[in-house]
Amino acid sequence: MRFISMVLLYCASLSAHAAPHYAYLNPPGKYLVGFQLVKQYDYSRSSQGASARAMQTLVWYPAKHGGKRMTYADYLGTAFTRRDFSVSDAQVAQKTAQLINQPGKALTPAQRQAEADSPVWASRDAKPATGKFPLLIYAPGANGPAHENAELCEYLASQGYVVIASPSVDGQGRVMNTNLDGAEAQAADIAYLIGYAHSLPQVDVGHIAVAGFSWGGLANVLAAAKDQRIRALVSLDGSMRGFPEYINGGKDAAKYVTPERVNVPLLYLSARPRTIEQLEGSYDVSFSFINAMKYSDVYYYILHPMAHTNFSTSQIRFSGDDDFEEYSREEIVQAHNWASRYVLEFLNAYLKDDSKSREFLAARPVRNGVPPHMITADIRMKSAATPAQ
Repeated sequence: MRFISMVLLYCASLSAHAAPHYAYLNPPGKYLVGFQLVKQYDYSRSSQGASARAMQTLVWYPAKHGGKRMTYADYLGTAFTRRDFSVSDAQVAQKTAQLINQPGKALTPAQRQAEADSPVWASRDAKPATGKFPLLIYAPGANGPAHENAELCEYLASQGYVVIASPSVDGQGRVMNTNLDGAEAQAADIAYLIGYAHSLPQVDVGHIAVAGFSWGGLANVLAAAKDQRIRALVSLDGSMRGFPEYINGGKDAAKYVTPERVNVPLLYLSARPRTIEQLEGSYDVSFSFINAMKYSDVYYYILHPMAHTNFSTSQIRFSGDDDFEEYSREEIVQAHNWASRYVLEFLNAYLKDDSKSREFLAARPVRNGVPPHMITADIRMKSAATPAQ
């Protein structure tokens, strides 16, 4: 009954608003979704001349009841305190309104306002559900806000996961530099968030995964190479392919990153592939870390409608209808929802040891109900035992 009432509440609220540009097509799990915005500092690192690094932390969690219902505007507002905690609530509201009303080519201010007003699943400061739940750390793309895939985080929280994210900023708390220093700064943020999670009574710290979009899908590889608490990796078209020079063992690479050290299961969800002509001269294809992961179970799925930016729901929401090339917005939204489903099944398989989820991952996508031609799979089970280290 809880699912039904939640879905009916969501549908009823939509009737009073313009339809949002992102639709929740997957049904929620058995939990309501709580949300908290935590402003804390990592005192082990300095930043911008300060004695500590600001660590804005967004937490989604399985909830019982209560809390304040949220709209997408609440997520937009978090972007204005990601580096500066002195910004007041009134200033956040003002800056959010300015963001919504600024002129732009993709959407009109009225369309952006409708997007901001759209309801989301989370309720702020809702009462946590009883029990222990696996942890997922979410690492955004370069310079991405912590809420860039809020809908995915909500979906997983409704299914019994605690999800924690922080924004993507460089080692000095400024614009992310896409170099090794920047990736290592984000990897250190991941480690900090795992440490913070130990203070949360809901978190089962023995079952931890890290997901990353784009640049975050390189930072999580670096984090896993150093941190044995990480049991699984999820990559949303992650930069472990786009920046192989940082993980290929070469002169510019982080030498501690090897397939032997990153010996955890990987789910890689890829955008539609580029042609050889597009790759030539622009990408180094001489090395694939994924191909080298013989000590890991690797699930590689191509989502053919998806371009790289489509893996971020904030990008989907604020893109124009003409920004999806030969695909419609509806097709992109459907593909993203399927990506979320595959993330859930992967986490269930490896953090909850769910046999049905393993069967789901192993099946041809069309047998799981995926529309024909949307997803193709390349599944590789580990072929060697991890050598003693």
